[in-house]
Amino acid sequence: MGQLIYLDYNSTTPIDKRVLETMLPYFSDKYGNAASRTHVLGWIAEEAVKVAREQTAQLINCSEQEIIFTSGATEAINLAIKGVFESYVSKGKHIVTVATEHKAVLDTCKALEKKGAEVTYVPVDREGMIDLQQIENSITTSTILVCVMFANNETGVIQPIEDIAKIAHSKGSIFMSDATQAVGKINVDVQAEGIDLLCLSAHKFYGPKGAGALFVRRKNPRVTLLPLIHGGGHERGLRSGTLNVPAIAGLGKACEIAKTEMWDDAQRISVLRTLLEQGLIETGKVHVNGSQKNRLPNVSNLSFAGIKADSLITKMPDIAVSTGSACTSAIPEPSHVLSAMGLTQEEAYSSVRFSLGKYSTKEEVEMVAEKVLNEI
Repeated sequence: MGQLIYLDYNSTTPIDKRVLETMLPYFSDKYGNAASRTHVLGWIAEEAVKVAREQTAQLINCSEQEIIFTSGATEAINLAIKGVFESYVSKGKHIVTVATEHKAVLDTCKALEKKGAEVTYVPVDREGMIDLQQIENSITTSTILVCVMFANNETGVIQPIEDIAKIAHSKGSIFMSDATQAVGKINVDVQAEGIDLLCLSAHKFYGPKGAGALFVRRKNPRVTLLPLIHGGGHERGLRSGTLNVPAIAGLGKACEIAKTEMWDDAQRISVLRTLLEQGLIETGKVHVNGSQKNRLPNVSNLSFAGIKADSLITKMPDIAVSTGSACTSAIPEPSHVLSAMGLTQEEAYSSVRFSLGKYSTKEEVEMVAEKVLNEI
């Protein structure tokens, strides 16, 4: 096996060295607890968290008071959906979401159904896009939450978030978006998009694993949540527990870097993605899954006619790609995202997700294209 070529950036990203350098002091010299208010080490840790909160808020255009730090997007999603359900249950028990959401959303909704929630799973078309009219038709007087992923983790398909938010608000519902794959890659602005709750995770954009955040809108509308974790009243009472200062500092630095560099990175990565796709599509044996117009610049989900994805991946052990979400890779079923888009089982099982990142090179992409061509 030669040197590994990593094209699985949607699963996780290597940490940026600048992020690591920011984190390291808080493991050793600056090891204080951010909740310790009586000595200098606590004050230093508290300041690190404050800076990170500001950096995270600046990336998505909100106030720092609207950022709640979590262990990652999955916890943020659980806090958002369960927190809304528990807080607004007197108004209604209906949630609207989409069939192609991440399992963190779908499984949370399934869990709430056992507690009396009514959930509508809106379908998507062959390109993975939502019909806005179906969203509007799904909302009832008892709908408390509309939850739509910003960009899909398997196909990269980007939904018309601003339009969906307007529909949700016109019906008096809260609008939430799992923006885990979008934040740090493309511009995400909670004010412009009209998002009330937003989830993100540092390790999707060159930050550490185990650090994430939930944006909770404070006005127009003010969103109230009930916490999942109690004890100590940390994070304005919504997420108790000693703050992971090194990881939070890393998340903040990753946000700062993304704010200044993600546009240039996206432009370069998009060119590489096109280079990868063109040669493969020209064979007539390869098809792009999902909208080619509305998608992230780094993702290419490809179906290979007559070839099982697992078999293709096995033949290329020096290339790191995936058949879908890392969170469901142990499940021996076709991708629920591709199935919801209307792909047959055979098409879904023949699909591979290539996700590029800022450390991907033209030479790597050309090597991958050549290796794939040799196998198909």
